[in-house]
Amino acid sequence: MTQQDRQRIAAGLVGGLSYAEIGRRLGRPTSTISREVGRNGGPAGYRPQQAHRATVRRAHRGTPAPSSAAGVPGSAAEEEIIEMAVRSGLPRTTARVHVDLLLSEDGRRTAAELTRRLKVSPASVSVAVNFLVQNGYVRRERDPQRRRDSYVIDDDAWYNSVVISSRQTLDAAQAAMAAAGTIGLDSPVGQRLARCAQFLERVILDTMESAGRWRALLS
Repeated sequence: MTQQDRQRIAAGLVGGLSYAEIGRRLGRPTSTISREVGRNGGPAGYRPQQAHRATVRRAHRGTPAPSSAAGVPGSAAEEEIIEMAVRSGLPRTTARVHVDLLLSEDGRRTAAELTRRLKVSPASVSVAVNFLVQNGYVRRERDPQRRRDSYVIDDDAWYNSVVISSRQTLDAAQAAMAAAGTIGLDSPVGQRLARCAQFLERVILDTMESAGRWRALLS
């Protein structure tokens, strides 16, 4: 948990938010927020900077995190990648699921494995993987023998995620152009919407063309 997360927890407590609501906004389980607050002064005494320093001290007293089986550096490197994903807009739990799949040996996990490894609820994993599947970051594979789904991240995921995101933005551009026509292209608002739509359309079409052109690099 970052110092910024702890500041948001403190702000949520001051604002009278429940642990569940604070957890939802941070992409964390309610139990994580409850433990964080409980061991750092409680709802009335929680101070984000003090909590962060205390956590750092506890970490220094612990043992170093082991490297992963794939030879990828341990938790410090993983946390850095997760923070980058969160800054790009992914909810934290979704980012953790994505990175865990990304750093796995064969790029696949079951929902049960993700739940166990990340120590989050099955419901949180379900929400995260559904988002990742819908946006092309991972794909779902059915294992007919074990009657369970596996979630897979492979090289094509990068191309698929770019295409899906581009199509969504292109839909927004077309909606803006339609609105401009309805309002009237001779009005300031209509002209503004039309310029926005044209800009987005040209950029997205270039992006999709570039993704197709360089897709061979992934194979």
